[in-house]
Amino acid sequence: MFYLTTAIDYTNGKPHIGHAYEKVLADVLIRYRRLCGDEAYFLTGVDQHGQKVQQTADKEGIAPAEFVARVTQSFLDLWQKLGVHYDGWAATTDPRHKACVQAILGDLNDKGQLYKKPHSGHYSVRQEQFLTDRDRDASGSFGPEWGEVVELVEENWYFRLSEHTAWLRNYLESTADSVLPAFRKAELLNALERNPDTDLCMSRPKERLHWGIEIPFDTDFVTYVWFDALINYVSFAGYQAAADSGLPDFDTLWTSDERPLHIIGKDILVPAHGIYWLCMLHAMGIPDERMPRLLVHGWWNIRGEKMSKSLGNIIDPDALAEAFGVEALRYYLVRDIVTGRDSDFDVERLVMLFNTELANELGNLCNRALNMSQRYTGGAITRGRTFHDADLALQQSLADSTAAYREAMDAFEVSKGLEAIGRHVVHCNQYAERMKPWELAKDPEKSARLATVLQHLVESVAHCTVLLSPVLPAAAAKLASQLNLPGLTETGLGELYWGLIPDGHVIGKPAPVFPRIIVEEKKPAVESK
Repeated sequence: MFYLTTAIDYTNGKPHIGHAYEKVLADVLIRYRRLCGDEAYFLTGVDQHGQKVQQTADKEGIAPAEFVARVTQSFLDLWQKLGVHYDGWAATTDPRHKACVQAILGDLNDKGQLYKKPHSGHYSVRQEQFLTDRDRDASGSFGPEWGEVVELVEENWYFRLSEHTAWLRNYLESTADSVLPAFRKAELLNALERNPDTDLCMSRPKERLHWGIEIPFDTDFVTYVWFDALINYVSFAGYQAAADSGLPDFDTLWTSDERPLHIIGKDILVPAHGIYWLCMLHAMGIPDERMPRLLVHGWWNIRGEKMSKSLGNIIDPDALAEAFGVEALRYYLVRDIVTGRDSDFDVERLVMLFNTELANELGNLCNRALNMSQRYTGGAITRGRTFHDADLALQQSLADSTAAYREAMDAFEVSKGLEAIGRHVVHCNQYAERMKPWELAKDPEKSARLATVLQHLVESVAHCTVLLSPVLPAAAAKLASQLNLPGLTETGLGELYWGLIPDGHVIGKPAPVFPRIIVEEKKPAVESK
């Protein structure tokens, strides 16, 4: 079982392009694994507790539950619009999640992993955590990334995080794929060196924060939002769940055969997912061979700057989908960024990549193959009996591109996978230019040769349809329909072979699937300040 989760989205603001990228990436990977014939389960959701949510709701004069319900709906609507299909939905106000969090807290307390003590220090309201001198910048101040910083003196519960950091360091160093890509693991190890002996304050007093999950053995406190939210990856996977909960079987999902894959942004690797979460799992008794792998992606920036509300440069994915179409947005999000690295959002590149690689290259191949087949052979596809060197080269190009695609996708490098498909599409268009089927059609004695050339082009369209289906599911369904092969997109990668189009098969009527984007009619979607 391939169990894939993404970081759950904090319900204190609108979805932005970073949220959309992460979910589309996850959707592409889960669809790909199903093409491989694997059982797969995709969990995503929303993090609904915390001080920021309570403060925002108070400012609006509404209950936090009402506020998070409204924001949650905006995420649900966007994922539906972008064709993100998940199997499980995590919402941290769900009673099943609350029961799991409280059960884990009780177990950790019984094991002596939690303790209570007073603490005074500087507290970041934005990040909802106490700061240390290590968090100051070169001038000795707490930088703008921490938002409002106040001095607090209060008693809280702590998790003995420091007891697990030596284990964590050894686990990271001895497990090659614990954090992907590898350079992100180096950042995590460096963070451990800087903060080796810090325990985690994992509660908040109710007098300051009431919007959270109550500590079961000390009801004057609620659970710190990060300690609560991280547990969603196991709570909604069925950890300690009742048999009638409607949740999956934990041991089926959370296996050692293929460890869970968590997709997160680089900003929450340290300390939340890379330190807090892995140490929490270790304290809970999860063995090393079942620890999740962390796939860490970069940010979408604007001209090298991080997107932020204060700069007024937040990109609205919903508006982008309206302006350019869902397929164009999905393609751009996974085509123009290398997994793990940052990338600059550029609406001109979105248009260029769609028009060049989809409208011009793939669209041209589809239109040529299907239109000429309709015009010259009545749509009937005949398998060739005699192959020229150019035919064999095209067959080899498809085999090579498919192998490169699978290697890239297995390594979660979707952009490279799309490049591999693109290489074969270019080869096909060059093949068509050299073979000139429009010239062959003028000579009745060359009808067999014409049929072979057209078969090679239509066969390539069919294979590309399958390979592209994880990224462009709606477009792939349209191509499958035009090929008169409605079940094509359900073809497993292991079932792809040369001769996929049956001999004598009659294709349907073609229609453009990738119409060019006209730049003059489209404008980039950016939130105003």
